[in-house]
Amino acid sequence: QVRLVESGGGLVQTGNSLRLSCTASGRTFSRYGMAWFRQSPGKEREFVAAISGLGVSITYADSAKGRFTISRDNAKNTLYLQMNSLKPEDTAVYYCAATPPGGGAGMTRHYYEYWGQGTQVTVSS
Repeated sequence: QVRLVESGGGLVQTGNSLRLSCTASGRTFSRYGMAWFRQSPGKEREFVAAISGLGVSITYADSAKGRFTISRDNAKNTLYLQMNSLKPEDTAVYYCAATPPGGGAGMTRHYYEYWGQGTQVTVSS
């Protein structure tokens, strides 16, 4: 069982930056593929970025490429999402997710077994 807790969301202006964090319970964090998803009101939860257990494989949604960076610190059991050049359309609740042990950097919701409670990101124009 993995418990995930996100933090770092908030209200920012267009063009500014935020760094989200996701702290995981347990001692085998490096065995889990991790990802960020987001969900806006009335929309499906969508993939943002993913990283494999040792950070070798990384994938991004087209909307995140060039602006967002996913990373992880396995010694701290923490996943990060650095978001730069934020736009109003980035406004959403951001969720971190973990695969079952041995998972990689998948892009679909069903690939992930554990989810955090989410953190709100609001970008004002």
